Amino acid sequence: MQTDATFQDYRHRCCQRVTRALETCLPKAAYSPQRLHEAMRYAVLGGGKRIRPLLVYAAGQAVGASPERLEKPSCAVELIHASSLVHDDLPSMDDDALRRGVPTCHKAYDEATAILVGDALLMLAFQVLAQDTTQTDAVRVHMITSLTQASGSRGMVGGQALDMAAVGQQIDLTQLENMHIHKTGALIRASVHLGVLGGTEVAPETQQHLDRYAKYIGLAFQVQDDLLDVTGHVADTGKQIGKDASANKPTYPALLGLQGTRDMAKQLLQDALAEIVSFDERADPLRQLARYIIQRTG
Repeated sequence: MQTDATFQDYRHRCCQRVTRALETCLPKAAYSPQRLHEAMRYAVLGGGKRIRPLLVYAAGQAVGASPERLEKPSCAVELIHASSLVHDDLPSMDDDALRRGVPTCHKAYDEATAILVGDALLMLAFQVLAQDTTQTDAVRVHMITSLTQASGSRGMVGGQALDMAAVGQQIDLTQLENMHIHKTGALIRASVHLGVLGGTEVAPETQQHLDRYAKYIGLAFQVQDDLLDVTGHVADTGKQIGKDASANKPTYPALLGLQGTRDMAKQLLQDALAEIVSFDERADPLRQLARYIIQRTG
């Protein structure tokens, strides 16, 4: 069983690896148009938990994929995630001034530049996958298809649309879960799927267990975010305590209460761990990541 110290070392090494890879695949700030490229690097390289790339590496390790085959997919999911954060922070969306304790992209640069940054990062993600020579043609197409579906109107973007439509509305738990399965969960599930695709001859049953694991932790991630919004400062975003509630957004604590929300997070963790209970020690990072998601304070 992997210890907390071992997991933290694993997490640190994976984060360093993906950050180095992102530094390489992002256009250099000196390239024209310089302001756009500088802003892209600002949005991606300014820190973050790198949970989605970690899931690519951890899922890949669980099915025996080599780290080299996971590098570009891990970059791609983080570029998509960074793109979504830049757009989510815009005045027309969540209107946030801080991200990870520093000015958001549209505050550090300007709103038009931030829109272009989000667009450019989205396109770069698929370019990175398309040019990944460590994959076969069939796997590359499968990865691109998976990430496209998770990112578009049937995934992350669709979830954001549902989130905006729900402001000021009364929705039930099923509707709230559906919104977050798309907005947050789709990219988390895609991250695990890309890691699995980096392996070879993975049994369908194994893939199904890992997909259900990803579904549970995708929901758990949002449940914990909602708890942190009520109970404490979300350190990674710099978001004000209670901002979602004050913005009249539907949240799990509003529907279930604090204890009910904590109970839901614990149950989702148990469900996720149950899906990989038969996996060997190579899946220990997945187990530790699931625990980290509901124990984090930011």
